[in-house]
Amino acid sequence: MTKSLIQLIILIFFFNYSLFSQSERKFKIHTVAFYNVENLFDTINDPNKQDEKSPMMDITYNRGGVYKQKIKNMAKVIADIGEDVTKKNPAIVGLSEVENKQVIIDLIKDSSLSGTNYEIIHYESPDKRGIDVAMIYNKESFKPISSKSYELLIYDDQTNKRIYTRDQLLVSGTLEDDLIHIIVNHWPSRSGGEARSISKRESAARLNKKIIDSLHSLDKNARIITMGDFNDNPMNNSIKGILGAKKNKEDVKIKEMYNPMEKILTNEGIGSNSYRDVWFLFDQVIISKGLLGNDFSSYKFYKAGVFNKPYLTQKEGRYKGQPFRSFSYSKFTNGYSDHYPSFIYLIKEMK
Repeated sequence: MTKSLIQLIILIFFFNYSLFSQSERKFKIHTVAFYNVENLFDTINDPNKQDEKSPMMDITYNRGGVYKQKIKNMAKVIADIGEDVTKKNPAIVGLSEVENKQVIIDLIKDSSLSGTNYEIIHYESPDKRGIDVAMIYNKESFKPISSKSYELLIYDDQTNKRIYTRDQLLVSGTLEDDLIHIIVNHWPSRSGGEARSISKRESAARLNKKIIDSLHSLDKNARIITMGDFNDNPMNNSIKGILGAKKNKEDVKIKEMYNPMEKILTNEGIGSNSYRDVWFLFDQVIISKGLLGNDFSSYKFYKAGVFNKPYLTQKEGRYKGQPFRSFSYSKFTNGYSDHYPSFIYLIKEMK
């Protein structure tokens, strides 16, 4: 039995005991997750985007059927994240690699998710391929107050031409009665190599830090969650240096951030994506000091994880042991994504 499985069994026991025992403390619990849904594109060629480079556009037979199955597969995964503990779908899910709002509408209408009253927050980004970030939320649990898309301005080091990439999405709202702020990210990729592209992600980190600092300037105890596909590991300078995300909760001071994903990678060896048999944890959920502590009169962080159920892992072939991707060599595999989702649990004591 693996260490992660033992921890999960303990977690399930803890919540089953705490939530339903009449003599012990009782807690509410919500899952907050992030998922890179790997090229969730529609079947229509948009002349204003380079969406023809999407694997979906390479499908020449039954493209409509492939799209419907891709939607169904993504919806199943989202519905499953945290369900074995919370017995419900996630309250909040950040998404990346969505083409437009319509694909998200189709996603939340799928039978796996239609029972949860999900709503969408989405802005079109200037990304040249047309891939965006977005957020879905259960409107019975979370009520948005405001949202804003922050443009990332970066330039090619050699030509000084602008590189059009994803915006960063900030959503502020109440999880039941608790004000929280969520930032959804998809930072520039490592295309061309890690060293050559590092400055772009560090620029993204500085924008993210600016957003976080602005929230902390209004409330030093602000409850902030920044999550996404950062295309960097927890130990990279963009996360560790610029964001200042700490590995240990006890080291986190007021107006600072805690990264529970760092221990998952360094201590447990668990990643969310893989390249050439090397695991990375690019998909992270990072939280502020305001979500830490043992006073559960408001929602607080309990645990983080990578959702890597066996059905999400490739069983054979070139990518055996890696996330079961949707597309390979211009063919639909009936898989899911080349990334596992990451998530956290937030808990609050019931009065």
